[in-house]
Amino acid sequence: MKELQTRLLKVQEELKAPKNQRNNFGKYNYRSCEDILEAVKPLLVKHGLLITIADQVHEIGNYMYVESTVMVSYENDRIEATAQAGIDPNRKGMDIAQSFGSSSSYARKYALNGMFLIDDTKDADATNTHGKADVTKTVTKKKATAQIKKNMAKAIADAGKDEERKEAVLNRMMAYELSEQDVMEIMKGEWAIKLLEKHGYERI
Repeated sequence: MKELQTRLLKVQEELKAPKNQRNNFGKYNYRSCEDILEAVKPLLVKHGLLITIADQVHEIGNYMYVESTVMVSYENDRIEATAQAGIDPNRKGMDIAQSFGSSSSYARKYALNGMFLIDDTKDADATNTHGKADVTKTVTKKKATAQIKKNMAKAIADAGKDEERKEAVLNRMMAYELSEQDVMEIMKGEWAIKLLEKHGYERI
């Protein structure tokens, strides 16, 4: 185990996983699961380590989620890191395979972050200044409770096919701490996917 830990530590020290993706709406860069894998594979080969990633689907009550496990091994020793992401199999605009796949990609990214000590907290929209020059000012966002999210979803549903009204709701949503997954669950539908891509949200 000590040899595995030593080799993994070297990978963690040498790994540079640049944020090659751009969130134009939030004005910040981020890295995807694929970016991390592309950067880490040569280092794993260099230090003689094997990586595997596996997903399991779990259900608690009516809530389904993907649990991704990243395992790095050397000879007979291994180290694991896990992360979870919720699944909405009824998400409009996605078939069931796409819904499961998006949750898998999200969970895998954060399992990789845990394994290789990658800190993505600065990618969060709530800690970003949205490109403002005055770095002494920060953007303070309100906490989005379950009821607030429910009200947002109702406002989107009430807007029907009126994209202008939906855009207005989205603008109000930006005052709250919401992940891309939150936004997708609130807005739903093919229109939501197109709008989030238009504004540069990461597809999770």
